[in-house]
Amino acid sequence: MANIRPFAALRPKPELADRVCELPYDVMSSEEAREIARDNPLSFLHVSKPEIDLPPGTDLYSSPVYAKGRENFERLIRDGVLRQDAAPAFYLYRQVMGSHSQIGLVAAASCADYLAGIIKKHEFTRPDKEDDRVRHIQTLDSQTGPVFLVYKAQPAMDELVRQRTAASPEIDFTAPDGVRHSAWALGDPNDLRLVEQIFAALPCLYIADGHHRSAAAARVYQARAGAGHSAWFLSVIFPDNQVNILPYNRVLKDLNGMTAAGLLTKLSEVFSITPGGGGQVHAKGELGLYLDGGWHRLKFLPSWTTGVTGIAGLDVSLLQDRVLAPLFGIEDPRTSKRINFVGGIRGVAELEKLVNSGDHACAFSMYPTSIGDLMSIADQGGIMPPKSTWFEPKLRDAMFCHML
Repeated sequence: MANIRPFAALRPKPELADRVCELPYDVMSSEEAREIARDNPLSFLHVSKPEIDLPPGTDLYSSPVYAKGRENFERLIRDGVLRQDAAPAFYLYRQVMGSHSQIGLVAAASCADYLAGIIKKHEFTRPDKEDDRVRHIQTLDSQTGPVFLVYKAQPAMDELVRQRTAASPEIDFTAPDGVRHSAWALGDPNDLRLVEQIFAALPCLYIADGHHRSAAAARVYQARAGAGHSAWFLSVIFPDNQVNILPYNRVLKDLNGMTAAGLLTKLSEVFSITPGGGGQVHAKGELGLYLDGGWHRLKFLPSWTTGVTGIAGLDVSLLQDRVLAPLFGIEDPRTSKRINFVGGIRGVAELEKLVNSGDHACAFSMYPTSIGDLMSIADQGGIMPPKSTWFEPKLRDAMFCHML
């Protein structure tokens, strides 16, 4: 069973939410964050990326950075910009990006469930990034960035969400990127019981995004022996039929000594290749290659895909195993400096820009990994290749904070 519980969220004053709530700390550089937060003392980037208030070049993992984050967090609370609700509640969080809409349940998820594998993961974590999130949580005594979880859609939950979101939202704003964010509180005891019953009947939840946040929360829980509210972590839980996954594209620094013509010859042993077509791909098993100022459409030869299932059958795995390792010499994409990853939200124009600039030699545009593949692999205890999924829209930090 999946254990979740309501909590008294720390939230922005509704009329200030558009100035406070920001994209997650890990989707931008310090320089980008500094520019976004310029002239906006209410921006939560002063908390989530506090190095922007210290001299450029400051070590991101130094004690003054975390201390500055706590100072800025306490200031927002002291000034009444962020206020904690009087009683525990669940919350509904709707995001609208273009024609796509998704509504998640904001809840405190169980660290014990995470450690027991009831909350299933599909990625490895890096110790340095875990350590950073542990220090951030411990210093702030709060979880300020939610973990994006997924559950298999339930009709009873769908109906409750439909009814409650018919009312006017308590927080409602459109961010500079055009994504609309809306929130409702569920405080009625009957609603609380129903939600807990629905999730208690589920065998598991799945981490979509936020592996480092959830791992860090579990470490804090263990370090504090569950004191306070540390046994629970901030999450937004979406039904699987609403999530939106974009591709995670690859750009290569060099051709590993091959010429462009030589690369195409090698690739013809793995793909059928059609010149042109642009960078958008429309089906699993298809990729785009940007090379020498033009696109090629690649389709894996049946000999490489027939009967291949699970992790090995993912496009990102096939590309790694059949192309990146043997042709480019990139054995470990987690550590190689010769490969970079570009989220699909930036579009194929970003891939063209990176290659045309001369900083990279070629780019591969991917077809998105499906949520079905993600859940199936997690059910088998598998670990997907790095940078397999890019979820959009991103959950905004400071919409909800979980105080420990």
